[in-house]
Order: sequence, then C-alpha cells, then structure tokens
Amino acid sequence: MPKAIIIGAGTAGPAVAQLLTRQGWEAPVFESRTALDPADGLFLNVAVNGRRVLDLLGITGRLLSDAHRAGEMEMYSGKGRLLATVPNGPAGRPEDGGAVVRRGWLQQVLWESAADAGVRISTGRRLTGLEETVDGVRAFFDDGHVEDGEIVIGADGVGSRVRRFIAPEVRAEYTGLVGAGGFARVAGLAPTPGIQRFVFGRRSFFGYLVRDDGTVYWFANATVPEPPSREHPASAVEVLAQLRVLHSDDPEPVPSILRGTQGSVGAYPIFRLPTVPRWWRGPAVALGDAVHATSPSAGQGASLALEDAAALAASLDRHADHEAGFAAFEASRRERAERVVAYAAAIDRQKKAGGSRIAGVLRDLLLPLFLRNATKDTRYDWVFEAEPAPVGAGRDE
Repeated sequence: MPKAIIIGAGTAGPAVAQLLTRQGWEAPVFESRTALDPADGLFLNVAVNGRRVLDLLGITGRLLSDAHRAGEMEMYSGKGRLLATVPNGPAGRPEDGGAVVRRGWLQQVLWESAADAGVRISTGRRLTGLEETVDGVRAFFDDGHVEDGEIVIGADGVGSRVRRFIAPEVRAEYTGLVGAGGFARVAGLAPTPGIQRFVFGRRSFFGYLVRDDGTVYWFANATVPEPPSREHPASAVEVLAQLRVLHSDDPEPVPSILRGTQGSVGAYPIFRLPTVPRWWRGPAVALGDAVHATSPSAGQGASLALEDAAALAASLDRHADHEAGFAAFEASRRERAERVVAYAAAIDRQKKAGGSRIAGVLRDLLLPLFLRNATKDTRYDWVFEAEPAPVGAGRDE
C-alpha cells in the first residue's frame, strides 16, 4: 500500500486524505494544533465549486445543516445607501450561491468524515524538516516523531514548511489589509436570510450577516500599511476598541454590532501568493494556500483548496509515477488558481481606505452604474464553474 504523509488538517488535508484512502493509499494527516477548536478561525464562504467536492465526500448536507445561505451580497456606502446587489455565485442561480459557515464547523465535519474513512489525524505535531530518501521521503516533527512515506503533501497554509522544501525562495506578499471578526447580538436586528451585507466605511470595510437565531457574524478589513507584529499581537480587547473607533462614523447597525460583540475577536494580517514557480519537487507537492494563498475577498480560499484536493487525488490515480501525477496536477490547476488570486486582489483594492474623500464619492456614484445589471452579469461565473476531476477513470501509464 503506497503511503502519503499529509501535513496540515485544515481544509485540503482531510479532504485529500479521504480521497486517497478510497484509492488504496495510506494517508495519515499531521496537524500542529493540539486539538480541534470548534470556535477557531471565525467563518468563511464555501462556494458552489467547493461544495461539489464535498458532494464527492458525501458531507455537503451535514455542513449545510449549520450554514447561512448567502446567494446575494448587498453593498452599502459609508452613509448607509444601498449601492448594489450582486450575486454570491453564478448569476441567476441563487440556489448555487455561497454558504457561510464557521471555519471550526467546516473542519469538524471534515475531521469526522476523515475518521469515518479510516484516516488517522495526529495532532500536536509540527513539521520541522523533510529529507528525500531512496524510497521516498522522511518527515521530522517537533516532538521527535519521524514518519516515512512515498510522498508528502503540504496542505499547511500560507506559511507552509513543505513549500519551503519545494521553493524556499518564495515569500508571501502582505496585502495591506488586516482582517478582524467575531460574533455579536444586537437587540431588534432582523435576520438577513439569503444575504450578506457589506459597508464601504470611511476608514475600514465592514461585512456582516444575521442568522435566524439573531447571531451576527461580522468582519472588518482595515487598511494597515505594515503587518502587525507577530511577536506582540494586539489583544482582543485592543482590537475591538480600535475597530469601534474606525467604524464610529459608519451607519447603523455597524457601531451597534461592534458594541454587541460577545466572546473572542480574531485579528490577522492578510497575505497572498500571486505565483509560486513550482508546486512540487521530487516526492513533495503542495496545494491550497501553500501555493496560491488568496485574500478572503473572493470567498474562494476554502473552495480552491477543496478543488485542489480532488484534482491531486485524481492525478495520482491516473499516473503510476507520482512525479507525473504532480506535474499533471500543477498543469491542471495553476492558471485557474492564479486567476482567482488576481481577482481577489482587485477586490482588495476597492476595500482599502486612505484615499481622498472625492475618490469615495466617485465610487459611490459609479458603483451603482457598473453593477446595475450584476444579477444577470455572467462575466464572473468562471469563478464558480469548476467541476471536480473524475477519479477512477483509469491510468495513463
């Protein structure tokens, strides 16, 4: 039985492990976190292209049991005027719109499904190094554990240690935005079924939705020229206080949401990887954010990672030689992934504060004109149209 060592148990790792296990691989997953925290990571959008991969795994229904369906996005000015309503998915197909879920819930569903498939997930083990061997690869972990396998798959995010083995010269690019978010309750704030709302605030971009039970999911993208210090990160209290100042002049319910925030507030600098020169080397390959990290602005990070998982499993199924499988995987995914990263970067530029007041006025005047037919505009349907690569179609020996 061939063995793939998988690093990272976020989104792509448990997904590719399950698909490879079905194909007869042993596919243990190693995760640096000591345990799965259902409250970790705030929330994210799972687009229809990502849900098609979850369909392959048989877990879409379970994921959607705790999701906020958001087929439309409403854009508001900093004065509270509705600028435009745009689809969060293919135009004219609200049933294929996005689903917003807690990141911890997505990971819980993936981990449970992986366990049911016989995948072993080892927690509290951080990869420290890789060594190519005669038979494949050897992985070293910070607790002294050593694991041997034919290949290693890096699903370990934008700071990937597997990518350092493949392309050590690559460094992620800071977007100029810091993301923050949390959960709140605001008395009298009505649910937003099928909708997520966004506000071009005077000093920071803000998004929110209200679930049927009254829980508010919110995030803010603040323009910060230099990334915050990782050695001395701001506390949740400090972050919330800063956001309340940034959004103090914005229309309701934004200030009320920040006042009504309960529990922890997460904050993180947003990085991207516009291009990585190679996605594999020898017995090592990387996927997801490890090779094409995108900002959350396109709502595609998790979905692209799921697409990668299906594509890599299919390529390894078709090719007896893993290097041929890696090459086919990269060839099938690079153009699309980099196009989505560039698309998200263009959205980031619209979010950034710090421009002149005149620029904001022009945006508020022109955006409704540009987006007046957005619900019927199919130019961006390409973002959502990817289908999972077929598995079991036979090998190209």
